Amino acid sequence: MNTNNSVLLKTTFFLKNQGTTKTNFLFSPIRSISLMSGKQFFVNRYKKLGWTYKEVKLKQAIRINTMNANRDTVVKRLESLGIALEKIPFLEDGYWIRRSKFSVGATAEYLLGLYSIQEAAAQIPVTLFTELEDKTVLDACASPGGKTVQLANLMNNSDVIVALELKQRKMFALANQLERSRVTNTAVYNMDAKEATSLNMKFDRVLLDVPCSGNYVTDKDWFSKRTIEDVHRNARRQRQILTEAAKVTEDGGEIVYATCSLEPEENELNIDWAIGALNVKVEEIKCHGEKGLTNVFGKELDRSIEKCRRIWPNQTQGFFVCKLRKLAG
Repeated sequence: MNTNNSVLLKTTFFLKNQGTTKTNFLFSPIRSISLMSGKQFFVNRYKKLGWTYKEVKLKQAIRINTMNANRDTVVKRLESLGIALEKIPFLEDGYWIRRSKFSVGATAEYLLGLYSIQEAAAQIPVTLFTELEDKTVLDACASPGGKTVQLANLMNNSDVIVALELKQRKMFALANQLERSRVTNTAVYNMDAKEATSLNMKFDRVLLDVPCSGNYVTDKDWFSKRTIEDVHRNARRQRQILTEAAKVTEDGGEIVYATCSLEPEENELNIDWAIGALNVKVEEIKCHGEKGLTNVFGKELDRSIEKCRRIWPNQTQGFFVCKLRKLAG
C-alpha cells in the first residue's frame, strides 16, 4: 500500500469512529494530517467525550516529605519566609503555592528534602496503593523522581523500591532528587520499562506513570505539536509497558497506571485492552476526578472502567489514574 492510500484509510477509519457517516473522502496526505491535528480537532474530541474545553492556569504545588519533617513545622517555616500556601483539599500532604517572591526550589527546606515540587494531580497515583510498607515496589518510569520520593515517604524508607529510567541524561537528576530527599531504600537502573522482566524479580506493587502525549495545560504549544498519530504511537508503547508490568507483578499484586494525557486511546481504551489481554481487573479507588469513560466515540468498554478516574483540566492539569489487580493463574 502506498503512503497516500495509507493516510486516506487511517483518516477514513478514524472519522467513522467519531460518528461520521460519509466514508468516501478524497483527502490529500497533507489535508488528512491537518484534519487529525490542531486545536479544533482535539477540542471537538473532548466535546464528544463530554467535556467542554477551557483555559486553565496551572498552580504550582508542593508535597511535604513527612519522613523527613513534621508537616506543620514545614508549613510554618515556609510561611515565615513569606510563602503563602493553600492546602490542597484532596491531598493529605499537598499544598498550592498562592504567592512567593522567589522560587520555592531555592529554599534551604527544599534542598534539605523537606518537601518536593510536584503538581497536584501527579501526587495522586502513589496514594492509590492499598499499602506500601514492607512491600517490594517497582517504579517503572521514575524520572524526575517525585513519585519515587513519595513512594519512599509512604513506605517510611522500608523494604525496597526499584526505579527504572530509560534515558541516561535523566539519571543524574533522578539520583540527585533521591539523595536530597534522603531516600535510602531505592535502587536505580538505566533501563527501559519494557525490559523489566530482565530484573528477574517479582513485585507486590508496580507504579506505571507511563510516557504519554501530555496535555495542553502544561505545554502552551501542545495543540500545534500533537497529532492523533502521536497518540496512537504512545498508546502502543504504553501497552507494551503494561504487558511487561503484568509479568513482573505478583499474583494479587497491584498496578497503578497513570498518564497526564486526555486522550482515551492512552487511558480507558488501554485499560479495556488490558482487562482482556493481561489477566487483571480494575479495582475501586477513591480520589479526585470523574468516573472513567465506558463509552468512547460510540465504542462500549468494560463497565468496570468507570472505577478509574479521569481528571479534566480545572484545578489541576489533565490526568488519568487506574488501579489494577493481578489475578492468579
